[in-house]
Amino acid sequence: MARAFPIQIAPSMMCADIWQLAEQVHQLEQAGVDYLHFDIMDAHFVPNMPVGLVFLEQLRPHTQLPFDVHLMVDNNDFFVPLLVAIGVQSISVHVESAVHLDRTLTLIRSHGIKAGVALNPATPLSVLRYVTEQMDYVLIMTVNPGFAGQRMVPSAYRKIRDCCLFLQENGVDIPIQVDGNVSFDRIPHMVAAGADILVTGTSSVFHRDGTLLENIARTRQAIAEGLRMRRHDNLRIT
Repeated sequence: MARAFPIQIAPSMMCADIWQLAEQVHQLEQAGVDYLHFDIMDAHFVPNMPVGLVFLEQLRPHTQLPFDVHLMVDNNDFFVPLLVAIGVQSISVHVESAVHLDRTLTLIRSHGIKAGVALNPATPLSVLRYVTEQMDYVLIMTVNPGFAGQRMVPSAYRKIRDCCLFLQENGVDIPIQVDGNVSFDRIPHMVAAGADILVTGTSSVFHRDGTLLENIARTRQAIAEGLRMRRHDNLRIT
């Protein structure tokens, strides 16, 4: 179950302080985060609408960081061309809302954008079996989507590990992104289970008890611990 991908940090911008947004983005750039993560919701697929497209549009000229967009909407194909025009680098769509998942993933990739498939906590990994050729990453939701600050579902670590096995058994070499309660305490266990991209929010990078730079340093320490746990686990399994 060895994973060869570098562990990447994708701060969730719905957790940022809107009054200090420019300064916070500057600090995230200084700290060397890998993506800015944006949750686009329509108040239908999930009962929330925290960040709109104008937010991304206005921010895009002011940072070189890649934009990673998680669509939590009923009509994915409506949003894809709008996000292409803004200039995002990756888009994940929920299998639960994608009527024609293969078509939507093909649409995303046709614009040179990475395509991810997001799974709600109770959605089985088997739904990925016939779209593996069209995926650039898998997004495992470790909470039910829609709101920041939720508790992680009990099956989350097991599902991350099972996703690693599923990808390995099907000959698919792509990273696993995790989203939901990616906290200082949970990051080591998520990384040990096989997470490669961490969507970080109020329980880590935007934790109220530290500055952004302090919190990112602490996040990296948690990642290092998780990688040590992962190496030990690989030795134990073999």
